[in-house]
Amino acid sequence: MYDSYRGIHRWDGVINMSQARSFVTALAASPRPSSYATNRKSRSVHTNPRLQPAYSGHVPLTPFENGFLAVGSALMSLIDTRRAGKHFLIFYNMVAACGETTAGSTLVKLRDIMLESPEGRRILKEMPRINLQTLDLKKLRSLPENTFGRAYVGWLDTCKVTPDSREPVGSFFSGYSYQILTIEDPELAYVMQRYRETHDFYHALFGFKVSALPELALKAFEFTNLGFPMTALSLGASIRLKPHQRARLWGEFVPWAARCGSHARCLLTVYWEERWGQDLDEMKKEFGVWDPPAGITIPRPSRVDFP
Repeated sequence: MYDSYRGIHRWDGVINMSQARSFVTALAASPRPSSYATNRKSRSVHTNPRLQPAYSGHVPLTPFENGFLAVGSALMSLIDTRRAGKHFLIFYNMVAACGETTAGSTLVKLRDIMLESPEGRRILKEMPRINLQTLDLKKLRSLPENTFGRAYVGWLDTCKVTPDSREPVGSFFSGYSYQILTIEDPELAYVMQRYRETHDFYHALFGFKVSALPELALKAFEFTNLGFPMTALSLGASIRLKPHQRARLWGEFVPWAARCGSHARCLLTVYWEERWGQDLDEMKKEFGVWDPPAGITIPRPSRVDFP
């Protein structure tokens, strides 16, 4: 059921992005109770700017509205996609919205970790983007075998996706458009953007395919490595796996993710675009990661196992 989500950008008649945006916008503009004005005055001056856009496209939400959107989008993320019909785009945007509204202090923690790393500081300063305009796929295909850049384009070709398949950002389900709307701080909004745009690099690093089981295994890794609540919540989708797949997920891949993700360097501090020519096995050893159990990855000539 997940195998086709990355091709959603090619579907005809898909719902317009403005319809997905309208849910968040309408929530922000919804009538407040009569006590709201009084309560607002009693708040500190620091919280008042939440009601004004912090940057173009930002939709500021009160804590109640943010919580309401988090709960609502989390519930929608568990809807059986086979019943979503023409509303796929809203469904996928709600999954991303759940990740955004539940990120909270995790974004602050990750931003601080990035600031402690030379590579991370340069990422925050330069704010690079990942799309077909910024990547030279022809050059990456010319790199030697087993380099990260060659592995990345090989993964794109094998899975039949492009860097723009989930432009401008991706999340648990890639292959759809979603503009960050509710994160107040522009720098923290970029941290979330960076996470979503580098998600496919994690796929390429481990060779994960794009079907349900490897996606969930990768989400488990992301939770232990990065800490986003939505990555843990997404594991609830395991109820839709076949029994033998669910048994492998919890018996093999989640334990791998727990050990590997907690042992590894925070992957959000990696300036991937500067490492195209690095040997893939050396990169894994540098980051402190190793390959997952066999069966859900693209075959490769070598493996890096648990040290």
